[in-house]
Amino acid sequence: MDSINANQEEENVKSLAGTEALKKLKEIAEGTQTCFFCTQIKTGSPLAIRPMQVQKVDDEGNLWFLSSKDSHKNDEIKQDDHVHLLFQESHRSGFLNVYGDAYISEDKAKIEELWDPILKAWFTEGKDDPRISVVKVVPTEAYYWDNKHGDAIAFLKQTASAVVGKTFDDSVEGKLEI
Repeated sequence: MDSINANQEEENVKSLAGTEALKKLKEIAEGTQTCFFCTQIKTGSPLAIRPMQVQKVDDEGNLWFLSSKDSHKNDEIKQDDHVHLLFQESHRSGFLNVYGDAYISEDKAKIEELWDPILKAWFTEGKDDPRISVVKVVPTEAYYWDNKHGDAIAFLKQTASAVVGKTFDDSVEGKLEI
């Protein structure tokens, strides 16, 4: 345990499994909607990182994205399907770190399901644009950092800690076993 955690009176490590883990994954991923999508995990090259919008988190914990077939990301996934997704919901809470395996498809039914009209900014021919592909990320490891009582309480506890010189951290973190 690190020195900051050792100074806390409250338990701040809580790993989650099953439906509780899935709920936390969905809460943070859908709450932020956007992540840093990292590829080239095992190639030995520097990570390739870009922001991506999560279209859906399904009931199994898979994360779904729409991507251009000819994108660098799709090419990188074809070379190395290991990906790393990083989410940050706010500056005080909702951090999520997901490693997983990515799969690319051209499933028209899934494109229809995931389609949002704002995506026409990238896919100018709409949901029938021939360049659209689906990227499914199946998590293999996930870890979260959050607060226990919401951002307002976390801020008050942080302020009180600074005033009295004692740790009243409101954080909680742990593995997500999906």
